Amino acid sequence: MKTNQSLTERAIRLVVGLVMVWFSLYKAMTPAWLLLLAILGLILIVTGLSGYCPIWDLLKINTNKK
Repeated sequence: MKTNQSLTERAIRLVVGLVMVWFSLYKAMTPAWLLLLAILGLILIVTGLSGYCPIWDLLKINTNKK
């Protein structure tokens, strides 16, 4: 699979995604906000692990300089 993210971007996405999921599990907010935060965090984790972002592909952005 092609990648369009640099290692730095992947690491940032993973850390931010993990923080968002942790925050959604352990903080008291309205359920709708918690669900949205958890979903966005999971999306960041998946794109960080795979190294591919479909939105970056549509916008023709590639931070993976080889």
